[in-house]
Amino acid sequence: MKIATFQAAQGYNLAKTALKTDNPAVKAGDNVAKTAQVTEPNAAFKAVHDIAATVAKGEQASMNYMTGNADPHSVVEALAAAELAVETAVTVRDKVVEAYQELIRMPV
Repeated sequence: MKIATFQAAQGYNLAKTALKTDNPAVKAGDNVAKTAQVTEPNAAFKAVHDIAATVAKGEQASMNYMTGNADPHSVVEALAAAELAVETAVTVRDKVVEAYQELIRMPV
């Protein structure tokens, strides 16, 4: 295993641990785009928690399938939702970085 892969896995585990919440307002499967559009100050944190919850749901469905406790259809649904959530987060991150870089290039 490459060192970069190991470090990425460690970072993922640290982020996953940091984002665990017992907040009932944050539910797996909530629409991330809808949450991000909310204008309250904690909207970004709720979106991150939604993404983490969706990914955790996908992981749990995969583990359930491997132990024989889930049907393939539910696993595919959960993993597709997790993939969509991660792709959305990456797209938003890229747009934020692009906007920041454009601001940095502006003359003062």
